[in-house]
Amino acid sequence: MRRCPSSVLHLMRYVRLRSCARRGKNRLPLWIRETWSYIKLLVQSLCFNSLTDSDVIFDSIFEPVFWTVDYVTRWFGMVFVCLVVILTTSILVIAYVVLLPLILNTYSPPWIAWHICYGHWNLIMIAFHYYKAAKTSPGYPPMEKNDTPFVSVCKKCIMPKPARTHHCGICNRCILKMDHHCPWLNNCVGHFNHRYFFSFCLFMTLGCVYCSISGRNLFLDAYSALERFKHLDMEKPGVPVTGMGLLIGLLPTVQTNYQTPAPAYTFKDKVINKSIIYMWVLTSTVGVALGALTIWHAILISRGETSIERHINSKETERMAKWGKVYKNPFNYGKLNNWKIFFGVEKRSHWVTRVLLPSGHTPHSDGLTWSIFPIKKDLIPV
Repeated sequence: MRRCPSSVLHLMRYVRLRSCARRGKNRLPLWIRETWSYIKLLVQSLCFNSLTDSDVIFDSIFEPVFWTVDYVTRWFGMVFVCLVVILTTSILVIAYVVLLPLILNTYSPPWIAWHICYGHWNLIMIAFHYYKAAKTSPGYPPMEKNDTPFVSVCKKCIMPKPARTHHCGICNRCILKMDHHCPWLNNCVGHFNHRYFFSFCLFMTLGCVYCSISGRNLFLDAYSALERFKHLDMEKPGVPVTGMGLLIGLLPTVQTNYQTPAPAYTFKDKVINKSIIYMWVLTSTVGVALGALTIWHAILISRGETSIERHINSKETERMAKWGKVYKNPFNYGKLNNWKIFFGVEKRSHWVTRVLLPSGHTPHSDGLTWSIFPIKKDLIPV
């Protein structure tokens, strides 16, 4: 009986070991195998070709971090939306329950009419534009092949990209005239809802500034009342405090007199004062932060560019400057025309009906094609 050569036996043993290892590997959960394959691909991409530089290495190393951020933002979008609704509702409750009775009892009829009219107009504009910004599709390139001109091909979608179109890693698809992905909307800000997003930021900022300015004296009185109550309660616990009720700051100051019976600082008074402090701090903080964001987007709109295009145009300007040339944004039609196109203003009355009142009109373009030529006169008549 002939015996197999030792080399053949070693080969057969190697094949059996590889097959066992492969079977053991296949028993691993699918998500572990996909993650392992993804990590190996990232490592191999560092040695893919001679064009690898520091940017490629940085993107490859931090790709898992970017993916985690996109994943968390995608699934926590509704949490941010609920947070916006809850915080806004809390301010409305304080305004109707605490501030409105004060206004009706202390202000003159003209001031009452002003606060009621302006406050409700501002509230309607905030609610309308937030709902439209969150529910309106930002716009997507057509999936089927057509005659739409495109400037490049998306590396992730493997689909043609029209001008000003960019891929959103959170939505996992290309967005027409993409500005950014807003977690507070749980939606991308693109061509068809950019106006709603900016209007919401603008009117929310105006509302916060209005509450902050009109409630400043109430905030100071409520804060001083809480501080005085803590101070007196620490020195003489249980001693009633005079003049620290609901109408602090709106009525003449009453001197504290421990000899005369006085209304105590009740739990209701404390809740009211803390509510006023909460409203003022929240609206002031949001007003400053959101106001800065609104000003930044207003500057971008005046330049005829989005947040992404601002980054691209800055790099392109530097690149052209090295060649002794000046880069001009092809989508900048002048400050006034940029605002007209952004808001869809086609005649003077539209500044009221389409800017100062709720309007659901569509943008000036379809988001697929853009006019790229120097403009020397108004695109839209005044």
